[in-house]
Amino acid sequence: MKKIALDIVALSHSVTQSHNYAVVLGEQSGSRRLPIVIGGFEAQAIAVAMEQMTPNRPLTHDLFKNALETFDVELKEIVINNLLDGIFYARLICMRDGEMVEIDSRTSDALAMAVRFDCPIFTYEFILDAAGVILEEPDEEGEGETRKASSAVASSGGGTSQKTLSSYSSDDLNKLLGEVLADEDYERAAQIRDELKRRKEQG
Repeated sequence: MKKIALDIVALSHSVTQSHNYAVVLGEQSGSRRLPIVIGGFEAQAIAVAMEQMTPNRPLTHDLFKNALETFDVELKEIVINNLLDGIFYARLICMRDGEMVEIDSRTSDALAMAVRFDCPIFTYEFILDAAGVILEEPDEEGEGETRKASSAVASSGGGTSQKTLSSYSSDDLNKLLGEVLADEDYERAAQIRDELKRRKEQG
């Protein structure tokens, strides 16, 4: 199965879950984004490594990195390899004495390790098809329409219902998707993504 390379493109508070964060992975050779909700501790672990900060005492992921290096285990890559019931699964692909070893991991922990080892992040097409969103830059002509669509959704009581979304064209939905992603409203983005996926399956 072909692997798709990803980069961490954003890390922010989750709009829908106040005690959680969202890490957004971007496709290196495309426009798709993969938003993943993670806990506050894991978000801190990723942020510390991304900002190259040195805590007074090693965090759990720093300790694990030190342990791997002490025993000559190299983290080659991480692979987000499955999505079941809305939960992402990942594996650490390691090398030791020329032998490849795979370690099961929570995706948030795997990402925290990837940042520390500066190793590549991969996933598969079926995961991006199921949970990815397409980020498109609206052209000047479409900006007004995107703004109107966003206002219409906002005025429908704050939610984005299936009925409301069904009234937009696919082009308008893609433009709206770009705007809600910019606003970091990942729950609404997921609803729009699901509507676009439903149309694709029917059409």
